[in-house]
Formats: sequence, C-alpha cells, structure tokens
Amino acid sequence: MANPVLQSESYAVVPKNTILIVDDTPQNLTVLGELLRPFYHVRAANSGERALRAAHTAPRPDIVLLDVMMPEVDGYEVLYRLSEDETTRDIPVIFITAMSASEDEERGLEMGAVDYITKPFNPAIVLARVRNQLELKHARDRLAEQNNWLEHEVARRMSENLLIQELNVRALACLAEARDNETGLHIVRTQTYVELLARYLAKHPRFEKALEGRNLDMIVKAAPLHDIGKVGIPDSILLKPGKLTVEEFAIMKSHPSIGAAAINKAIKQVLATADEKVAEQANGAFAFLHVANEISLGHHEKWDGSGYPAGLAGDSIPVSARLMALADVFDALMSRRVYKAPMTLEQTTNVIAEGRGRHFDPDVVDAFMACRDKFADIASRFADSWIAES
Repeated sequence: MANPVLQSESYAVVPKNTILIVDDTPQNLTVLGELLRPFYHVRAANSGERALRAAHTAPRPDIVLLDVMMPEVDGYEVLYRLSEDETTRDIPVIFITAMSASEDEERGLEMGAVDYITKPFNPAIVLARVRNQLELKHARDRLAEQNNWLEHEVARRMSENLLIQELNVRALACLAEARDNETGLHIVRTQTYVELLARYLAKHPRFEKALEGRNLDMIVKAAPLHDIGKVGIPDSILLKPGKLTVEEFAIMKSHPSIGAAAINKAIKQVLATADEKVAEQANGAFAFLHVANEISLGHHEKWDGSGYPAGLAGDSIPVSARLMALADVFDALMSRRVYKAPMTLEQTTNVIAEGRGRHFDPDVVDAFMACRDKFADIASRFADSWIAES
C-alpha cells in the first residue's frame, strides 16, 4: 500500500494550518506526518525540487519542516530559493536534521530558518516548536494586515483632505471670479499655464530649489487664489466698461494686498485658537497658504521693479509670483474684456517677448516660448467664446 503521507498532495479538505514536510526518508515523513496530522493538514515532499513545487501549490504551506541533508537539492538550497521568491519568502522554515554542529545551525539561521528540530524526534518538542512558529507567523500576518489597513486608511484620508483643500481653494477663487464674471475659465487656464512653466523650469539651476519636492504642486494648487483680493474692489471699478481713472486704478492696484492680508488674517486666527500641538505643526500645515500669499501679493510685480504693490525687482520676487505674472498676462491679452478686444496668439507672443527682462523674468519668458504651442492648446481647449484665434 502506498504511503498515505506521500500521497497527501491530493487532500481536498484544508484545516486551519498546512504543514509541508520535506525529507527524503520515508520513515521520517511517516513519523512526522502521523504526529502532526491530528492537528494540521499535512503535505509531504521527498526531494528539494518537489518541495519547491509544493510551496507554490494550493493549499500553500503555513510552515515548512525541511530536512537539511537531501541529494541533488539540499535543504540550504531549498531555503535560499524559497527566500528569494516573493510568494514564498514569508513562509517560516524549521530545519530537521541529525547534525548537531553549531556551525550548521548558525548557517541555517543566518539564511533565514526560524528554528531547528533534531533527529530522533521528540514529539512534544516538535509539536511545541511548530505551534510556537505558527503563532508567531499568525501574529506577523495580523500585524501586516493591520499595517496595510492603516496605510490604505492614511492614503484615503490624505486624498480626501487634499480634495477638500482643492474644493475650498476653487470655491474661494470662484467667489472672486463671480465678482468679475467676464473672466470665464480664467482660473482654469492660468493654473494650467503656471503648471506648464513650473514643470519646464523644475530642473533649471535658478528654479530647481524653489520647485523641488512639494513646492511645485503647492504653487500649482495655490494659483487659483491669485485674484482673491478682487472681492475687496468696488463693482464700480471692477466692472467699469472703460479705462480707469488714476484714482480708480490706485484702488484696483490694492487687490494683491487685500488678498494677501486676508490669507494672513486666516492664518493668524487659526493660530490664535490652536493648542500647542497644532501650533507646532503650523509650518507644514500652512505652507500652502504661504505660497498662496506669495502669489496673491506678488503676481503684479515686474522684473525691472516697476510693478506693484511693493515695487520688487528681479529675484526678490518669489518664483511662484513670477510664473503667475506671465500666465496672468498671457490670459488677459488673449481674452476679451469689457475694456478691450482680445489679441491673437502672435500679438500676445510679441508683447510677452518685449517684456522679457522688463516685465518678466527672462528665463520664464524663454520657458513660455518653449511651451507656446501648449499654451495655445490650453487657450483653445478652455476657451471662452470670445478667445481670439491665432
């Protein structure tokens, strides 16, 4: 009659735990199989190659009892190949051996074996060590499942928070846009122009530090808030269908400061009511708002220092504001307003080229020229009905 342990590959009912016994001696397979079968589902393999195949066959083993001394593929080789395979590397391996030399034990443990069982077998010791290693494995599995759940939950909440942040930003931007209803898709277009410029300049020596890591994404996400200060400009000026007077233009020029002041006020109010722990986290949490402040306050500054509200020049203008300045002007020139007709792409390009080193950072203009076709595509795809054709 065939040995029932050696035929255990065909078992259909799978108890809680599966033990794979690997030994080229039928007697050892029989002894261990009879000892373990009352408590576990037992599978057997009488060679290294069969053991490797069995490890990939359902039901996969929860633990492997592996003989060291086997012909052709020995226990060390089997352990090595199991540990190198992503699908089997987490299966605990207990060596079964007649050897007692400490260097052999050290070699196996260094390779990843979790324990040793020596021949002849002591039933109580075999059962205890198998049980202990299975308990450790289940504990590791539970911990891994909990970690996976936590990682997914953190990712879900972060994604949710980012979406809420983006919705809040877009709501504020749309509030400002509602005061100036002729800007249409201005917010969408300018944000996309800023992203094109930022990604093009991200590896430029002058810009790589300002655009590294989270900085680039924060600039893109904050771009819609550039005109938030327009909520503080009277309708009689904001919607005037003609040229502004000197006095009216002075009021219009206050919108960058109004927007920046509103953002700063929001930060201060939150900090005033925050506990110490929240206050300690403020630098990271408010980084986005600081970028929004830069863009709101600086997007009308000019490279030569003739802009407003502070008359900043050159590199003293934040990179975020320099990118926004060109994006804002490009969109304004290409769009119809109550006070002007739209320009063509060529006319707009000429104006921006003339502003190189005067209105705009020269390298930002060069980036625009390199991306001009993409700018034109964005202007077309998100066009108001009156955007000019080139």
